Amino acid sequence: MKKWIKWVSAALLVAIIFVYGFCFTVREGNYAIVSRFGDVRKVCTEAGLYLKLPSPFEKVLTFDARSQYMDSGYTETLTNDKKNIILQTYVIWHVSDPLKFYTSVGDTQNAAVYLNDLTSNVKNGVMGSYELSSLVSTDLENIKINEITAEMKQQIAEKALKDYGIAVEEVRIKRIALPEDNLQSVLDQMIADREKQVTKLLSEGRRDAAKITSEADAKAAEIVANGQTEAAKINAETEKKIAEIYGEAYDANAELFIYLKKLIALENSVSADTVIIMNAEDSAFDILASDQ
Repeated sequence: MKKWIKWVSAALLVAIIFVYGFCFTVREGNYAIVSRFGDVRKVCTEAGLYLKLPSPFEKVLTFDARSQYMDSGYTETLTNDKKNIILQTYVIWHVSDPLKFYTSVGDTQNAAVYLNDLTSNVKNGVMGSYELSSLVSTDLENIKINEITAEMKQQIAEKALKDYGIAVEEVRIKRIALPEDNLQSVLDQMIADREKQVTKLLSEGRRDAAKITSEADAKAAEIVANGQTEAAKINAETEKKIAEIYGEAYDANAELFIYLKKLIALENSVSADTVIIMNAEDSAFDILASDQ
């Protein structure tokens, strides 16, 4: 019984030594590289259990494969219009090629240094193609921050992947600051931009006002013309109707019609203070000498 226990204990000891000496585990979210006296023997990108020779023959180096955050700090650079600005950016990245990352960078701490230098160089190059108004302006059409960060990301990503085995996920401007000697020029530029916007709004207002006035005048002229046409039409119809009534009255009793017309003409021609000297036989007044 004791002999059996010894054999089991020995087997367990051998198993433990084998597991710890000849096996290693890669966890989810990690990469591993097995090196033998400095030479890379195996690259493990999947989680699981792997075999290796015991130390010191082979060593296992692990790298975090998850996304990493790097703050580039404050970098002073020069714009195309010769204005100094201070940019703070951040980079989101992860290890894409473990072998290249290991041979060119070594570890995450060195990767941050390499990326920071690369980001600073790219920022200087990209901002040299843009004016200060692309970052700071009262006119939103001049702001090109998204365009600038996209260009920076493209250049950083291509270089980092090619040289370091690093995949850059995002590059963003975190903060924009201005040296003291540039504040006044920025304020002057903002005032100029605002005055330009005011001038534009006034011009658009005058244009719209002239357009509204012109349309209103045209509409008023149209309404007046339509009213005059309609009035003329009504007058014509009225005159026509009166003529028809007079015609019917004349046909019914011509002598009476003429007599009444003369009375109306006489009534419309005189008043209480009117003095008329004329022949009684004249038209419209012949009724004064008439026997009727």
